[in-house]
Amino acid sequence: MGSGRASAAALRAARWLLPLTVPACCVLWMLLAFASPDAARARRASPREFPELQETIDTATAPPGSRARADTSPPPPPERELIVDASSSPPPKLEEIIGASPPALNRQLRVGTPPSPPPPQPARQERQPRAAKRAAVADRCAGRYIYVQELPSRFNTDLLRDCRYLSEWTDMCKHVANAGMGPRLTHTGGVLPPTGWYDSNQFTLEVVFHNRMRQYGCLTADASRAAAVYVPYYVGLDVGRHLWGFSNNVRDALAEDLVDWLRSTPAWAAHGGRDHFLVGDRIAWDFRRHDGGEWGSRLLLLPEATNMTALVLESGPWHVGDVGVPYPTYFHPSRAAEVASWQRAVRRARRPWLFAFAGARRPGEGGTLRDTVIDQCARSRRRGLLHCGRGRRNDCYAPGNVMRHLKSAAFCLQPPGNSYTRRSAFDAMLAGCVPVFFHPGSAYTQYRWHLPADHARYSVFLPGDSVRNGTVRVEDVLRRFGRAEVAAMSEQVGRMIPGIVYRDPRTPAGGFRDAFDIAVDGMIDRVGRIKRGLPPWEDDDDQRRWNGYFNSR
Repeated sequence: MGSGRASAAALRAARWLLPLTVPACCVLWMLLAFASPDAARARRASPREFPELQETIDTATAPPGSRARADTSPPPPPERELIVDASSSPPPKLEEIIGASPPALNRQLRVGTPPSPPPPQPARQERQPRAAKRAAVADRCAGRYIYVQELPSRFNTDLLRDCRYLSEWTDMCKHVANAGMGPRLTHTGGVLPPTGWYDSNQFTLEVVFHNRMRQYGCLTADASRAAAVYVPYYVGLDVGRHLWGFSNNVRDALAEDLVDWLRSTPAWAAHGGRDHFLVGDRIAWDFRRHDGGEWGSRLLLLPEATNMTALVLESGPWHVGDVGVPYPTYFHPSRAAEVASWQRAVRRARRPWLFAFAGARRPGEGGTLRDTVIDQCARSRRRGLLHCGRGRRNDCYAPGNVMRHLKSAAFCLQPPGNSYTRRSAFDAMLAGCVPVFFHPGSAYTQYRWHLPADHARYSVFLPGDSVRNGTVRVEDVLRRFGRAEVAAMSEQVGRMIPGIVYRDPRTPAGGFRDAFDIAVDGMIDRVGRIKRGLPPWEDDDDQRRWNGYFNSR
């Protein structure tokens, strides 16, 4: 009886429990199958897989140095935790994009809900910066492209091949070497650094400029995209070989050949040559021979050439087609560090002389401004005079000696010579010496792209007529400058050095803007104004105030 009741009770209990058995098994199976990744991986992981876990465990027995490292090490970033904890999770920065935290993602995994895929919009946002960067790289040359007109070799490289005929007096073969920089200077008695210095001739700027253009970062093979067109005709080397003993027809032959050739090109037809420019390593007068003259060529008087721009060592005061660019110096740095090192050297240079001059008298000319300057230098005890000329030592042709001389003075005198400008002005500024000009055509109206408009910041101007007639003594004027004023001008001159030197044309551009970079930027701006129907130069009162110093057109 009792056993019957027990059987009936067990039967009733089984009838109630049996329906719960299957769900209970399912729940247990799910708990085992979808256990927390943290717990599951912690059970399976070894200390080798979790260095931070090993460090935590070993802190009780580790040496003091190890404990210090373990205690001070930063916790792993959330992205790393996400990767370690969930191998099937989305990319590491998913939570940053969609704003979800790792615990929320873990809860989704624990309940068996698959993580939602990232929305498409954030992914596009992530890709947009890359596209923008690609566009920026592609457009960095917009408005700055230069098209180099490929000329027949007779206009440039053939002249270099026949270098021994370029000058009757100078071995130009050595000066056109090293991409136009000339022989490397190695023995200067410690005056100049061992790298970056060359015995450069002023008549090889065309070669240096052409090779620098080959390194320009925004060249284009499509002339229609170009902001300007460069014509690599070595006009100075061409005219220099025919200055003595040749007829005018010979002097003009290659120049006339050039304009005929250019006129037939599509690039010329687009703007009639108004976007074309060339470089001449002589003064503009050497390319502007008028009727009856026997010196130079008439290139810049040809109708086609009057549409072009000529970058020359000295421009004519009344010709808007000429633009002055710096003379080449001995310094052709390849890295910004070389420039900075030289700037420090000239800043620290000891300058025992108040002023200095390096040059020669002009034979057959008496009573010139240059004669007066040399005479005043000779009578002063506070000057350095490097007197050049026939019958004297070749000190003026030794770059190390010239730079030592210029580095020893606070002021360097720059009276006009055969023309308004002198290479010595740029050698002096390279030496950190404040230039003293006697005519605005020596610098102020010439190098408007390369020299500051505020001339008093870096130079001194003395009217040449007043010096020549004796009403002004150079030393008296220069002594009035205080030490602080001289230091400020010298500092400004030192800062100008990168922009008045031409970097090594064999090295890629970058690091600093040299005279070439400034000239190209100025040329692009100039052509842009011409294409918009504007004058090549902006109206400048400062330039007009010098007009009285130029006699006539």
